[in-house]
Amino acid sequence: MANTGYKREMTGAELESMQKSQIHFKSPNNIIYPGLKLEEKDMKWWRDAKLGLFIHYGLYSVLGRGEWAKFNEKILDEEYEKLLDEFKAEKFDADEWAQIAKDAGMKYMVMVARHHDGFALWDSPGSYRNFTSMNSAAKRDFVKEYTDACRRMGLKVGIYYSPMDWRFPGYFKPKELIESALEMKKQCYAQVEELMSKYGKIDILWYDGGWLSHKGSDVGGAWLWEPVKLNQMVRKYNPKIVINPRSGWEGDFRCNEGNDEIRGSIVNFAWEKNFTLSRAWGWTPDEECMPFEEVMSHVINVVVRDGNVLINIPPRPDGSFPDSMVNVLMRLGKWMNENGESIYETRGGPFQPIDRVFGSCYKDNNVYIHIMDCEKFRDVMLSPIKQKVLSCSILNGEKLTFTQDDNGIKINIEPKHYKPIDLVVKMELDQPVQP
Repeated sequence: MANTGYKREMTGAELESMQKSQIHFKSPNNIIYPGLKLEEKDMKWWRDAKLGLFIHYGLYSVLGRGEWAKFNEKILDEEYEKLLDEFKAEKFDADEWAQIAKDAGMKYMVMVARHHDGFALWDSPGSYRNFTSMNSAAKRDFVKEYTDACRRMGLKVGIYYSPMDWRFPGYFKPKELIESALEMKKQCYAQVEELMSKYGKIDILWYDGGWLSHKGSDVGGAWLWEPVKLNQMVRKYNPKIVINPRSGWEGDFRCNEGNDEIRGSIVNFAWEKNFTLSRAWGWTPDEECMPFEEVMSHVINVVVRDGNVLINIPPRPDGSFPDSMVNVLMRLGKWMNENGESIYETRGGPFQPIDRVFGSCYKDNNVYIHIMDCEKFRDVMLSPIKQKVLSCSILNGEKLTFTQDDNGIKINIEPKHYKPIDLVVKMELDQPVQP
């Protein structure tokens, strides 16, 4: 698959934030506390789901300069709070959001309930200085509307929450200004409890921002946040909730953040790649959208390495989704309608991927070969497996010839079979693939 060259431009602390997530994935050093971790059977639905929709919506959307505008531009609290009068969300429709997610082939959603700027999208008594959507021009509880809409559409409900809050001087100097830092921590515990207790069953809790002073890692801030204690409280309300690793505790899965290409071998633990369709996670007026071909490249490269994909879309200030991004999501949905059998409920393997050439995943007696470069794949000999191959065919299409011997498996594809994005070949075996 061709490299489109689309790059997410990040600088400064925002870039460092993304890099923390990368490090988190590659060398997790978070607090290990097995008593909190879900069993594999409780993770099955999440690992089967494969695709989720991420939504960054908040006060920063009014500015249209990304979700880090307050920090990057050093906007004073009093000035930033004036945006409350401009946050009207005239076209916000949670049911429309959920319908788009479902039509795109998503099985879950994750909405930002509160980002680093401290603005809460729900009726939050624990909010410092009542900095909530109920105190904005919109006067709406967006978390309630969102969670209700997800359930009506049959989607699993995810909530993003940032422990850190730029409005607290104690965030920047936690040890010197400990009282301020503890006040920020108090807000965090109160708001997480609200989110976990007021809106029914929550399926995913997606933390972001467990570090302090824009330094170190999430585990580096654990002395303040006490993530084990925090997540024990979470589990009290939602015992089977899937929790990401960004609080300082290891979590139930690991994250890889950003638009960088995933390469390498199959990953042997639960993980998720999250990326944004736009140039920022929050809305910008140019509405430049990642090309469909690159979206598909991410989806395929992640799934064949046994991961999930969380795709971000930034609503406009009025709450509507950019048309260009909806169009890409609808193309994804059409592709999933035709090829979803090769994605949902699969696990990565049994063949190790070759970067930009092919990867594989399996389900029961079937192996799905995702071929990204058909010409190069013609020279590939798949590694030997103990199962006998009964048949090979293009997914929902014609039979293919193949050979299997002690050296491996050779599938014969011809130029007439080539596809520009992903050719899916279904291989039927005489017995299931073992994990």
